Amino acid sequence: MIPRVRGNDYTVLGPPALGAWTPSLRVSVVVPAHNGQDKLDLVLAALAAQTYPEELLEVVVVDNGSSPALRLPPMRPAGTRLIICDTPGRADARNAGLAVATGDIVHWLDSDVVADRHEVEAHMRWHHLAPYLVVTGYLRFTTAALPAPEAVASGKDLAALFEPAEPHEWLVDLIERTSGLTQASSRAFSLHVGGATSVNRRLIDAAGPMDAELVLGQDTEMGYRLAQAGAVFVPEPLAVGYHLGPSMRMRDKERIDRVSQALLGDRVPQYRWLRGHPTRQWKVPYLDVVVEAGGYDETRATVDAVLAGTIPDVSVLLDGPWDALTPERRAPLTDPRLDLTLLRGHYAHDPRVRLTSGEAERLAPYRLRLPAGWVPGEDSLARLLDLAVDGDHGLVGVLLAESPDGVTTARLERRSAFARAALVGSADPDLGADGAVSDATAGGLGTGVVAGRAVDDLVDDVYGTLWIDGESLGFLPAADATPVKGRRMAYRARLDAEAEIVKLTKEAERLRGQVTKWREEAGRWRKSAVDLRREVGSLRKELAALKTSRLRTVMKRISPRRTGAAKPANDQRSDT
Repeated sequence: MIPRVRGNDYTVLGPPALGAWTPSLRVSVVVPAHNGQDKLDLVLAALAAQTYPEELLEVVVVDNGSSPALRLPPMRPAGTRLIICDTPGRADARNAGLAVATGDIVHWLDSDVVADRHEVEAHMRWHHLAPYLVVTGYLRFTTAALPAPEAVASGKDLAALFEPAEPHEWLVDLIERTSGLTQASSRAFSLHVGGATSVNRRLIDAAGPMDAELVLGQDTEMGYRLAQAGAVFVPEPLAVGYHLGPSMRMRDKERIDRVSQALLGDRVPQYRWLRGHPTRQWKVPYLDVVVEAGGYDETRATVDAVLAGTIPDVSVLLDGPWDALTPERRAPLTDPRLDLTLLRGHYAHDPRVRLTSGEAERLAPYRLRLPAGWVPGEDSLARLLDLAVDGDHGLVGVLLAESPDGVTTARLERRSAFARAALVGSADPDLGADGAVSDATAGGLGTGVVAGRAVDDLVDDVYGTLWIDGESLGFLPAADATPVKGRRMAYRARLDAEAEIVKLTKEAERLRGQVTKWREEAGRWRKSAVDLRREVGSLRKELAALKTSRLRTVMKRISPRRTGAAKPANDQRSDT
């Protein structure tokens, strides 16, 4: 039974210790090279010293227009061959090597990366655990003098030859920030670095070769497509390679980023920060919305609301029998398929709407299946996508309506989750004898059955499922929805809103000024109150002093009188 990795948490897999297992898979190491015979000699010498069985190791060196032509040195693995690719560019060179590679696993290796003797084995111990892994080693960049090939092939620790060296900083930082990529399933594909990465051949066949149209960023773009094919990305610190000299990115990072980002923004929708324009269209949309064509009015309400939402890079796949549709030209109003004819005429030339018949292969990371006649609110699709992304769910079901006839739902499907589920289900003997998977399901787009078990259950295993009420997200029947505003109406509404904001801002400033005056006046009142309390206190003291003074005066006056009144009495006693 194939292990079911949830998201990108490959830690559920337990790779064996180096040297403590028996390999069986063949690996093809593809080395594209342009000039640099001295470095290539070291690369091949290191591959000759690998601990992985030589009979399972194939090396394909691709000479990409070198002058003088490259040659194979005597110190190399037995299964090494040299081919020629005259078309310049790393993507073409790698694709040429890929075309002749025979291994179960393809290991990309640059012609200036010297692999530690355990490097290939460290990669391959993972690939024997699951058929959907992409493993990347840790590169270290060295400026040490080039040693002799014999020193590299001796099998000793390469650190003695190439240290001190610098780590692959951005890669190490990404791995550390995401707990080894286990908490970044949407971004894990960035790990696909062509200089030291191995990929299951089945994944490559599903995703396709490198994009030769790109002049830079080919590794990342292919990593994105591998992710959509269901890949799990594994960083392997025991797979160490020494890059001879700094990388091109290290030498000219600013210009490299400028070129790569300009190209990748069109092809990698996960890089949301590269798609800041509010209305631009892209080669690969972020979201495909599948709508089955029904009545003209309800279908149009659904499609128009989708296109008018806050997600600009969205496309609509309007599914219907378009190839078999023949309009009635003599009496069109009697045509039983008139609504389909109207829909085709209405959307045929909209670049964001594709008329499809059955499943259509696309590279969008998300696909929403939405019944015609149900209208999302302006921000409904964005909120729905936030739920899927933040919760890392493979399927988000939306409950639209319940009735005695059944339940109406919409479904947001993560392409990579359905592709992974298809890979797991098709090779799982517990799911059936043949493990058959429908074409739609294998593409990660369907809701079919894998040998009698619903693929949704497998998606729940490898990613997770969430159900939510549609009304809470703003989904409404077309009859209850607000009509979509035209762009100019939306523009005027925005101007009105901005004017209202300015008005309210001024009023708020006026009120703040009034509050400031009240505070100043209150401050004066508080000061007056303090002064008054002090004056009252002073008066109290004076009053107390006055009372004390008067009391003493009265007492003095009273004392002589008492003394005088007492003397006659005393005198009378003495006479007696």
